[in-house]
Amino acid sequence: MQVTAEMVRELRERTGAPMMDCKRALTESDGDVEKAIEFLRKQGMATAAKKAGRHAGEGVVGSYIHAGGRIGVLVEINCETDFVARTDDFQGLIKDVAMHVAAADPRFVNRHEVTEEILAAEREIYKDQALASGKPENIVDRIVDGKMEKFYAESVLLEQPFIKNPDLTVEQMVAEKIGKLGENIQVRRFARFHVGEAS
Repeated sequence: MQVTAEMVRELRERTGAPMMDCKRALTESDGDVEKAIEFLRKQGMATAAKKAGRHAGEGVVGSYIHAGGRIGVLVEINCETDFVARTDDFQGLIKDVAMHVAAADPRFVNRHEVTEEILAAEREIYKDQALASGKPENIVDRIVDGKMEKFYAESVLLEQPFIKNPDLTVEQMVAEKIGKLGENIQVRRFARFHVGEAS
């Protein structure tokens, strides 16, 4: 199928990917826009994996205030250069992540931040629930494992469905930015404040 300039422009508007990447994605997917978007996502994840070991010592601390000043978020996101930190794409990423934290209220940035004590307590609760509901012991561990994955998806920022596009996790959304900007990007930390909430 012939890839037209109009098709490339439409894909670029939908994904924000560079023109040449959009053209290649459309060529690879025989002009199917949805397949081209999936192709670009996979490329972004592959690029993110390659860049993950590179030092990200620059970045920005951004903020987001929501609900008439009742919820506030600070988030630090790192990249490799000050040049990328100042781009509109990176600034938009900061805002998107901060807004997501305000809405989704994650407890941790990634799985590695979840302590062994918290994991053990969660597993114990899920095990007790499964046994109390009469599930046979031989499948309780599988039920617990499934509930732990759900716990991560609800509590860990990078594993939560991104509020502006629930088809992507926050980690996948960040990976797309890595693919676009060409630098390692890491969500370093966040703090969420809610008026009247106990600390």
